Order: sequence, then structure tokens, then C-alpha cells
Amino acid sequence: MNPARIGVVVALLSAAAVLGPSIGLSPAWITVLVMTTLVGVSVDAAVWDGRGGHLLAEALPGGKARLRRIALHEAGHRLVAQHEGLQPGPSQVGTLACLRAGRQACGSTELPLPASAKLPLEDLRRWSRVLLAGMAAEVVVHGESEGGADDRQLLGRLWGLSGQPASTAQLEQRRARREVEQWLRQQREGLEQECETLLAAAPSLRRLSVPPAADAV
Repeated sequence: MNPARIGVVVALLSAAAVLGPSIGLSPAWITVLVMTTLVGVSVDAAVWDGRGGHLLAEALPGGKARLRRIALHEAGHRLVAQHEGLQPGPSQVGTLACLRAGRQACGSTELPLPASAKLPLEDLRRWSRVLLAGMAAEVVVHGESEGGADDRQLLGRLWGLSGQPASTAQLEQRRARREVEQWLRQQREGLEQECETLLAAAPSLRRLSVPPAADAV
């Protein structure tokens, strides 16, 4: 579980323990609340890898802002993939959508598999732009990126299998990041339109009846 979320939980529980008796809240109920919360957090982290907390965060007030950022990330992947001639498949925005698709993530976009494990340099450059596009989209709109750890890991594996020197991989990835950020800034309107389209189709615990993305377009 994210350390920041753990800190928030601990702070809330501490506040309840201190302020509860002054407002008539029984210490027994505070104990039950603390134990239930701690057990829930532990089970979520051990069994669901924190996904339960993500589901709750997306359903609470402010959850739409979280989903919008995920949608923006996936919109970046989609636009750049199309620009690079890679037709993207369905996108999942939010933890609930990913769980329905059998994915352990908060957001994902299906992309065609590379032709081979060892790609030529030009294909590596193309995949670098596509995989870095989600983080670049966040930077264009928000000034920084929060997601993209899986994208970086996959890109690292592709470059590792290529046999290219590490110095070349680092140089090319920095170059690809600059190129894709510049292109997305030029496509800002289209990026935000794609983001809103994905967001409109994103389910959450508050909107279980939202149709899948393929039906919403």
C-alpha cells in the first residue's frame, strides 16, 4: 500500500482515538474501528495488492480526478500508437475496469505485440515513443507524471533483449521522451478529447452500469 495512504489511515485512527471520547464515542467502538481498519488494510495489501484501496479511492469524492489522470495516461498511449502506425486495442481506465479485464493495474491499453523479441533500432525507437507516451501526456497537462512504472519496465526489457548498449538505450529513451512530449503539446486538444472519451466509459463502484468503451464510442 502507498506510504502516503498508510500515513492518512494512521492519522485518522489517531484522531479518532484522541477526539472520540470527547464527543461521546465509546473507547470500545474506537478499538473495533481500529482493528477492523488494520485488518482490512492488511488483507487488501496481502491478497489484492492494494486494489481494494484503489477501488475505494475511485468511488469516493475526488475519485473522478484520479480516473481522469488515468484516462489521460491511456489517451497518450492511444494517440501516439496510432501516430506510429500501431493500432491500439481496448483501454481500461480505473481499477474496476482492469479487474474486469483480468489485469492487475489501475489502467491499461492493449497494443499489438512486437514482431520479435529482438527489435531493430528503428522499431525500438517507435516502441519507446509509444510506451513513454502515457507519462509524457501527464507531464503535458500536469507538469509531472505519477504512473508509468510498468511502461518503463517493459521498455527496459525490450531494450535489454535488443543487445544495444545501455548508453544507447538511455540516450534513445530520453530522445523519445522529448519527441513525444513535444508532439503531444501540439496535439493537446486531441489528447484532452481522447481523455474525456475514455473517462466517460470508465466504471467505478458508483457507476457500475457504465457501458464498456467499445459500446460508448
